[in-house]
Amino acid sequence: MKIRIKGNSVRIRISKSELNEFAQSGVLQEETDFGLQKFSYKLIARDQESPLDAAYNDQAIEIYVNQHEAQNWANTELVGIKHYKPLANDNSLFLLLEKDFKCIDNEAMEDQSDNFDNPLHTCQ
Repeated sequence: MKIRIKGNSVRIRISKSELNEFAQSGVLQEETDFGLQKFSYKLIARDQESPLDAAYNDQAIEIYVNQHEAQNWANTELVGIKHYKPLANDNSLFLLLEKDFKCIDNEAMEDQSDNFDNPLHTCQ
């Protein structure tokens, strides 16, 4: 599971095996150890009205996914789920949860074998 944060935007990408785990357990967690402290982020399926919601508790970002949306996402070709969470002062938090695709240019420095096939990739 990967997280990208910029301003009031949080984007989570997950691989095939992570999506399978999430679909079965309803929870997925990642952790970064900084020595004296750990930072974590969690994906949690739950009964809620909005497709996505988020909170920051105990040095962890928690992204909540509507259970029905989560199952639909896991079992279809749907790429992602997005939502603007309203905040105070007319602000919002943009949340995006998506399947992690293989890079087309093959220049990534990481193992992409568990990523989803990129729908923009054309075979020659």
